[in-house]
Amino acid sequence: MFYITAGVATVLFILVVFVFQEHPKLPPTQAQARARSIPPEQYSYTASIRRLLCNKPFIILIITYGQSLTYVLFFLPFQGEEVNAGRIGLTIIIAGMVGSLICGIWLDRTKTYKQTTLVVYFMSLVGMIVFTSTLSLGHLWVVFVTAGALGFFMTGYLPLGFEFAVELTYPESEGTSSGLLNCSAQVFGIIFTICQGKIIDQFGTLAGNIFLCIFLLIGTVLTGKTFLFRFQVAHSNAQESSLLQVPSYCSKSSRVPAISQASHKSSRIKF
Repeated sequence: MFYITAGVATVLFILVVFVFQEHPKLPPTQAQARARSIPPEQYSYTASIRRLLCNKPFIILIITYGQSLTYVLFFLPFQGEEVNAGRIGLTIIIAGMVGSLICGIWLDRTKTYKQTTLVVYFMSLVGMIVFTSTLSLGHLWVVFVTAGALGFFMTGYLPLGFEFAVELTYPESEGTSSGLLNCSAQVFGIIFTICQGKIIDQFGTLAGNIFLCIFLLIGTVLTGKTFLFRFQVAHSNAQESSLLQVPSYCSKSSRVPAISQASHKSSRIKF
C-alpha cells in the first residue's frame, strides 16, 4: 500500500513539474487579476494575513469550517463488524465526493453562496444527529444510509467554504484564505480526534458523537451569524449609496455637494 502511494505521489510530482503551467493565460478571478497588476516586490503575504485575521466574518468562517470537517470516530455495536466499519468510512468518503461535486455545480449556477453554506452546514448537523441516533438500533443497512447522508453534506461543505471565503475576503488572494481554512481544518481535526477519543474511552460512542453534535450546532449558529452580518453590511452599503445619489429634479445650483472619495472610504464599514 505504501509503495502504491509513493508511486502515485511521484507521478503527480512529475506532472506538476513538467506539465502544469505556473498560472493560466487569463486570470480566473477578479482577485487574481488584481494580484497580477501588483508588482511582486509590493505584495506582502504577511500584510494579507493580517488583514484576513482582522476580518470578523472570515474568522467566524475559519472556526465553523474547522468544526464541520471533523473526523467521526465510532465503534459498531455489533460483534465482528470491523470490516463493515471500514466500509462505512468508505461510504462517507464516496458520498462526500458526490456532495462536493453537486455543491460546486449548484454554486456555479445559482451563485447563492451564503444561503447554500448555511443550509449545507445545518444539514450536516441534522445528518450527525440522525447518524448518532441510529448507530445503536442494530440495523447495519440503516447505519450505511445515515453515514452516506452525513458524508454527503459534511464533505460537500468543502467547496462551499472555499467559495464563501473568497467572497468574504475579496480582494485578498484566494490562495491565502484557502490556506488558512485548511490550517483550521487540520487543527480542529487533531483537537476533536483526541477529545472524542478520550470521551469514547470514558463514556462510550454515544457521548463522543453528542460531543460533535454540540460543536456542529455551535458552528451552525455562527454560520447564521456570519450570514446576518453580511446582510447588515450590504444593507448599510445600499443605504449609503442611495444617499449619494442626486435626484433628477435637482438643478445644478441646488445639487448636494459631492462627497470626496477619501471621506467616502473612511465611512465605509470595515470587517
